[in-house]
Amino acid sequence: MDRPRGIGGVTVDAIIVGSGPGGSTVADILTAAGWSVVIFEKGRNHLIDLEHPYRLADDFSNDEIKFINRHFLGPDPFLEPRTFRTGPEDGDHSFVGDVNSIPSTVGGGGTHADGKVPRFREEDFGLLSNYGPQPGASVADWPLTYADLEPFYADVERRIGVTGDAAANPLAAWRSGPYPMPPGPSMYGAVLSTAAAETLGYHPYPAPGATNSVPYDGRPPCNNCGFCAFFGCPIHAKGDPVAMLQRALMTGNAEIRPETFVSRIRTDGHRATGVDFIGPDGVERSMDARYVVVAGGAVETPRLLLLSGFDHPLIGRHLMVHFQTIAAGGFADLRFHAERGRAVTHLHDDALVPDDPSRQAAAQAGLPWMRGGIVEHGGPGLPILEAKLYRWGPTHKENMRRSPLRDRLWAFTMQGEDLPVATNRIDLDPTVRDVRGFPVARYTYKPHRHELAASAHHGPRMAAILEAMGAEWTSVVTSPGSVEGPGGRASVDAPMSRHVMGTVRMGEDPATSVADSNGRLHQLPNVVIADSSVFVTSSGYGPTLTLAALAARFATAMVS
Repeated sequence: MDRPRGIGGVTVDAIIVGSGPGGSTVADILTAAGWSVVIFEKGRNHLIDLEHPYRLADDFSNDEIKFINRHFLGPDPFLEPRTFRTGPEDGDHSFVGDVNSIPSTVGGGGTHADGKVPRFREEDFGLLSNYGPQPGASVADWPLTYADLEPFYADVERRIGVTGDAAANPLAAWRSGPYPMPPGPSMYGAVLSTAAAETLGYHPYPAPGATNSVPYDGRPPCNNCGFCAFFGCPIHAKGDPVAMLQRALMTGNAEIRPETFVSRIRTDGHRATGVDFIGPDGVERSMDARYVVVAGGAVETPRLLLLSGFDHPLIGRHLMVHFQTIAAGGFADLRFHAERGRAVTHLHDDALVPDDPSRQAAAQAGLPWMRGGIVEHGGPGLPILEAKLYRWGPTHKENMRRSPLRDRLWAFTMQGEDLPVATNRIDLDPTVRDVRGFPVARYTYKPHRHELAASAHHGPRMAAILEAMGAEWTSVVTSPGSVEGPGGRASVDAPMSRHVMGTVRMGEDPATSVADSNGRLHQLPNVVIADSSVFVTSSGYGPTLTLAALAARFATAMVS
């Protein structure tokens, strides 16, 4: 049978739901192979001229209110809320609104991230084999290894444009080649925190970044304007995922449809036949396709599968977020100028590698083993957010000038490994609907005691680095929950890491996984999941590069 062709036709080779790092990677590979692709994105387009893709949009700006308070990159929590509860004892939900939301816009989460893109280590793909089970958690090995994924890591680093020093991190996994670009400039505060961490035996290194340090792929280097994390880049120095979308569009084989919500994957009982969607005019239509690639992220992807009537019992389960531990320190005689440069220029991985103190802490907590996560070196840089922290009145101006909670503050954030627990899940809220009338995604989440014990162990160790830097005071908080101790205070129950994984777990056994090692649903082999929802475990590294590498692997399997 002839393969259907043509963007203007009724049937296309592949429909991709979501234009973030996963969807854009798949689009880049499929269109280069000559496939016709339509990308549906429920958010608005502020990234690229869709008719003339060699032109990039100039909608982004250094505007804190626009991006932080007015939901410029979406989703608007009043129109597209999510709900949250810690468990059924909370009823249908305990909160409605913004729950760990990732941008809903052309480019997805890649537009707002500050671009840290480390690889996982070899052991992250075999957690059960390497460490053993954890009571109360569904720890399992991935159906692939680091060696299986390494060529795709290298491929997406070239596609995106990643900076880094291959020799800088002694704890990193092996690489087949260098980074495409050298590291960018170091933040002043990171120079100081790196030196202090090294005196205590840690191994900081320049963070691998999806932000140009030199001209790359027709885009300029980062000018270190400081509006990086949570902001779109005004000069498009971030390579993820604008580079892939631009290439896909310029083949002539791709079309992006923004402000278009996919409401259902249609099937004939054995295979997917296409999707139903609602465009900007509010009219529901259908489109046929040979393949449907779902890349909506670990919340919207299971939501779409559930809205489509898919009934695998593990859809939505094993939700993982990174359990964040933040140690902050205040300094009387130092100004860090964290508003300049990228949001994070340095990391250290030591908390991911068990040592004697962490083994002792695990034993004391009654755990067989314990792992933390990458530790980010950074500081706050948003003056309007700072202005809201100080008491209004005569002292407000003086506090803003002295800036004790911004310019004189430095912090470490550990993205702690979150274990997969079957009761942590995404499902459809029974009562709350979005602006289109569809049930919204509901988080049910409570951290495993492994995360709490790891946080309690590593929080004081990060605070000790701040003390070595000369901090007058330190404080440790977490998201969600709190760490007990001097200066500790509680954060909200709902996680705020913006790292969401699991919910459509992959594996070889259809009884214990939803998708196979090529991202295909066991029930419908022409539905491919290309985002972090297929993660089996979360590791303690940011998920973006790994989900993009998986998407590259899955797309390569499709065209093969």
